[in-house]
Amino acid sequence: GVGLMGHGAAKNILEKGYPLTIMGHRNRQPVEDLVGRGATEAETAAEVAQTSDVLFLCLPSSVEVEAVVNGDRGVAAGARSGLIVVDCTTADPEATRCIAAELSTKGVRMIDAPLGRTPKEAEEGKLSTYVGGDSEVIAEIRPILECYADTVIETGELGSGTTCKLVNNFISIGTSAVVAEAVATAAKLGVDLKTLYEVVSAGGANSAMFQMMMPWVLEGDASKLKGPIRIAAKDLRFYTKMAEGAPMAAFIAQACNQVYQLARITGHSERFMPVLPGILAQLNGGSIRDLDES
Repeated sequence: GVGLMGHGAAKNILEKGYPLTIMGHRNRQPVEDLVGRGATEAETAAEVAQTSDVLFLCLPSSVEVEAVVNGDRGVAAGARSGLIVVDCTTADPEATRCIAAELSTKGVRMIDAPLGRTPKEAEEGKLSTYVGGDSEVIAEIRPILECYADTVIETGELGSGTTCKLVNNFISIGTSAVVAEAVATAAKLGVDLKTLYEVVSAGGANSAMFQMMMPWVLEGDASKLKGPIRIAAKDLRFYTKMAEGAPMAAFIAQACNQVYQLARITGHSERFMPVLPGILAQLNGGSIRDLDES
């Protein structure tokens, strides 16, 4: 998958001198860009598996991973003994372990290495990645990981990378839901939002997430956090499922999950996360700026 995050990672692998075979989807622009840089395009996941020593998956969720691995002409159909599969998807860790067990019967080794930061850092080769799996396999592919990530954190056994990523994303996406509700409420109360920005920036409520969301609130610029609402909603669903399976109560996560579900089911799935304050404001009879211009 060479979308918002995958394109930058793939570009940096190419620029560091590794031969690369990619498989695209509906959005042709990143595919054509990578082909123009020297990548080879394959028609099927099986073909990618057949022609690669290391295969990266960077997909929306475990649903797509399972389809790409086990579907018709999928990774499993073309896999051979010795192939290493690196799943960069923010996924369900239990599904990751199940897929790895199935692939191991073919002699395929798998690690999970979900990505941190944003598409901007992906293009710059400055992502972070949280890597779970056999340490010898990680050592073998670390030079490739370092093509696109300047921070590589080994987290333990297979699935632990994704577990850490989901906990991290609950904190960050949950914070964004709190910021969105607070800003929408302030707008409806008539608070000057530039003043609110100064107040929050000067105190303990300040955060990286607040700083990435406020450029849209103040200027209409959502580019500081190019995370679609549908992906944020998916990550919260996976986190709550994982937490409840522990078992662990997840009251706050469920509340944040419903905030994103509300935005999604009211037609805003493809908008970026910084627009959430405007969506909540509109749903509550207020306004921050015209959503049709976002």
